[in-house]
Amino acid sequence: MHRPFPGEFFGTGSDPRLQEVALYASWLGSMVEVALREGGLDPNHAEMLKTRRAEGNQVLFRAGGELGEPVRSYVARLIAIEDLLAELPIR
Repeated sequence: MHRPFPGEFFGTGSDPRLQEVALYASWLGSMVEVALREGGLDPNHAEMLKTRRAEGNQVLFRAGGELGEPVRSYVARLIAIEDLLAELPIR
């Protein structure tokens, strides 16, 4: 069964910090799905990614820091995936 977060997060969906992490994970996941299927980023996703990277990840870092493990590790993995997406060719 696919779960958007590790099991420890269920029942805490009203926390805005977790909602921010969930939104980021969903956004990033949709870009990964297209990139895997197409073999690279489409121009619109590349521009969205560029804008997101320019804005920074302070909110995510803060959420990870405040919520501790395993959120901190989860956020780190998501940011690593974002870094890899940024290296893909634009199709």
